[in-house]
Amino acid sequence: MNDTNRDPAARGRLIGVLTALIILWPLFQAAQVQPGALFDPGNLKVIGNFLAAFLPPEAGHEFLGYLGIATMETLAIATAGMVLAFLLAVPLAYLATAAGREKSALNPFTRGLLTILRGIPELVWALVFVRVFGLGPAAGVLALGLTYGGMLAKVYAEIFESVDAMPARALRHGGANRVLAILYGLLPQASKELASYTVYRWECAIRASVVMGFVGAGGLGQLMDQAMKMLNGGEAASILLAFMVLVFSADGLSGWLRRAIDIPPSGRASPFGWRSLLVVLSLIGGITASFSLLELGFGELFTEDAARGISEFIVGFFPPDFSATWLARVGQGVWETLAISIVGTLLAAAVGLLLALPRSRAPFSFLLNTLRSVPELVWATITALAVGLGPFAGALALALHTAGVLGRLYAEALANAPQQPALALRLSGAGSSRAFLYGTLPGAAPQLIAYTLYRWEMNIRMAAILGFVGAGGLGQLLYFELSLFHYAQASTVIIAMLALSIAVDQSSAWLRQRMR
Repeated sequence: MNDTNRDPAARGRLIGVLTALIILWPLFQAAQVQPGALFDPGNLKVIGNFLAAFLPPEAGHEFLGYLGIATMETLAIATAGMVLAFLLAVPLAYLATAAGREKSALNPFTRGLLTILRGIPELVWALVFVRVFGLGPAAGVLALGLTYGGMLAKVYAEIFESVDAMPARALRHGGANRVLAILYGLLPQASKELASYTVYRWECAIRASVVMGFVGAGGLGQLMDQAMKMLNGGEAASILLAFMVLVFSADGLSGWLRRAIDIPPSGRASPFGWRSLLVVLSLIGGITASFSLLELGFGELFTEDAARGISEFIVGFFPPDFSATWLARVGQGVWETLAISIVGTLLAAAVGLLLALPRSRAPFSFLLNTLRSVPELVWATITALAVGLGPFAGALALALHTAGVLGRLYAEALANAPQQPALALRLSGAGSSRAFLYGTLPGAAPQLIAYTLYRWEMNIRMAAILGFVGAGGLGQLLYFELSLFHYAQASTVIIAMLALSIAVDQSSAWLRQRMR
């Protein structure tokens, strides 16, 4: 064999692959990965009958009326939840940011609070609030407000700290207080980025509001949960179609809002153009309509009775159950959840990369959009029929949804990678496969890995709640304990969810720093 055709790095790559297999094998075992279950005759019959029932979609007038109301309710829950999140995020971001402050004593406490708010999945908050307020949109609105309030506040603080601090310092030295220094020194620089991120989070809140319906928080999710439990494929198909239309419409509206924010008015003395005025009027109208549709006022959420109910409910969670027997069960749930998140993310990365490669993007872009439009809990319900209840169903559900997300991001990263190395290899006689592997892929690899790690951070939170539909892990433990009113045990599970989320965030950040 000609030595010039050998890959000089082949031995190192082989050792790396073998090491990865040794490390990942226990995780695949914990996730109970059994590809043969996908081809089991019994499972194939069940999933085949269920999917066959999707056609034709339900189109009865009565059902379509319910579907329209649920769709509007989902949109209203997302909007109202974002209003609460914004009201919570503004003061927390003010406390968390070091910008314009001489002393930063409040930083550690505030940032710790933000970690707790965003570390506990919104579905867990929704399940807790459903126990307090009962079924309906109030639980979903509050859950979104807490989780997204923590997310918004963290990002707002980081945005403020990333802009030029000199104007704020000059105002402070001139005698202005900290509020005025931020308003006139930092906000003008950061306003577009703050608005753009807020609009993006609203788009995410629409997807999240559907998921929360699975625990009784109203909207399309609650309707979907009922259809799935009744194995009514026709209704489920109509609900999925409505949700996809809602997501695609939200994507388009979100993009329009971001473009309107990014385009400055020109040739006018006033800094506010018609686009800005239209955006403001749209926001006011949407917020008013959302609270009106839900028949939900701020006073209803913060009444004395509601506060008493929440405090009594929270007291039941303390002290957590730290007995050795229960900690062993929670530890097993943590291991299963970690395995689900890693296996699901790896499978998604492989599928996403394959879908990102084709040159003819149109049909594959539609497939990617479809995969990511269906919530993970819906995928988990379907995969549980295909392979049975357990962690493998959760890993497959994560893989299907995340493949749509990563495939889109991977395609953009590969398109933006330097093309000269691949072109040079092609001109020297290398085939297209080698040109991609040794020319294009190395240039895009850092971005691909960064996207994968970011997604893993999100997947660990979702893996922790897929058990709500029987997909194993901490979510299944939490759902059972809350259903049995074992709040001390549920408290331990929530603490484990939070600790696991923080650990994965830190590990992912450390890995990204090592790769720079």
